[in-house]
Amino acid sequence: MIKSGLDVLVAEGMQRLRGRSVALLGHPASVDARLTHLLDACRAHELRLVRLFGPEHGLLGDAQDMAHVGSHHDARTGLQVVSLYGPTRDSLFLKPEHLDGVDVLVCDLQDIGCRYYTFAYTVAFALRACAQARTRCLVLDRPNPIGPHVEGNVVDERHRSFVGEYPLANRHGMTLGELCRMFVTHDGLAGSLDLEILWAEGWRRGSWHDDTGMPWVLPSPNMPTPDTALVYPGACLFEGTNLSEGRGTTRPFELVGAPYVDDPHRFAALAAARGLPGCTLRPCFFRPTFQKHAGQLCGGVQIHVVDRERFDSLRTGVALLIAARAFAGFDWRRTTYEYVSDRLAIDLLFGAAEPRALIERGADVDEVVGSFAPARARFLETRAPFLHPGYG
Repeated sequence: MIKSGLDVLVAEGMQRLRGRSVALLGHPASVDARLTHLLDACRAHELRLVRLFGPEHGLLGDAQDMAHVGSHHDARTGLQVVSLYGPTRDSLFLKPEHLDGVDVLVCDLQDIGCRYYTFAYTVAFALRACAQARTRCLVLDRPNPIGPHVEGNVVDERHRSFVGEYPLANRHGMTLGELCRMFVTHDGLAGSLDLEILWAEGWRRGSWHDDTGMPWVLPSPNMPTPDTALVYPGACLFEGTNLSEGRGTTRPFELVGAPYVDDPHRFAALAAARGLPGCTLRPCFFRPTFQKHAGQLCGGVQIHVVDRERFDSLRTGVALLIAARAFAGFDWRRTTYEYVSDRLAIDLLFGAAEPRALIERGADVDEVVGSFAPARARFLETRAPFLHPGYG
């Protein structure tokens, strides 16, 4: 039986936290195998809770992407909920003063194995605050739901942002606990941080989410299924364009299109001609109910993954970007994205400007994806010391 870090903590009777003043950083997916939330498990064991923290989308997970969340008090417990996703970049950082009166900060966030997903950075910033405040941090690890594969480019220093705070590949193949080990070394915290990672039990790196027997709870409003998570590393690139990435539909990130894509069959054929292993692009129409092109009929495709071992989400995303440029009306997103207004969103997502420049010059998919290879190879070497040997 596979156990998440929370399951292990509960099975031990929360002994690590007894007699301590505890704060929690969680979201709706912070549940055990019986779907009991971390907060409720702590209350059931009569722990001394003093504060709650919420990442992007909020503690309740009800806020849409890039929607700022205010601090408030939890309706059931009366505890203060400090938002770590407000109107300014400074609001992203858990501060040492937020840990006044806290002996242990418990972090339990379901990551999905992709660099853009911001929860890992919220935890990274929390580690910095714990080091400054001399507060113990307990990270509850969870399996990576999209397998061991590594794809894409690595963030360069010029293009760091809240969708790439550290030099990670787009699809990094690591768990949150492993990322925390990397963050500690990168930020030089080893000598000042009291960190414990409670590893998942019984999980192996080659496993997928449906191999675990664990329940899936939406970690964010537009991550409804593990299928969504699998396509996300490539499909999130569309956030850097005026294409709809399917938000406002029941299949976000699996659907991509726009009103100016007047021939979905041509769109699908142009992308598929680049050679896309492991997936089929189905021409379709859809009408988003909110966000980009809300209420408008969009031509596009749905990405159907038919062989997840061969599927390359970044290659698929790049192929669709190149195909979309054949339609009049395509453009890069030019508005502020994740608190950044002086660089294009697509460059932040790629982690560098060069991939976009290649696409603009008419490069084919092989050339763009091939340009990722040197950085990806270096990343595989860099991450190796931080992988948990117990995961195989």
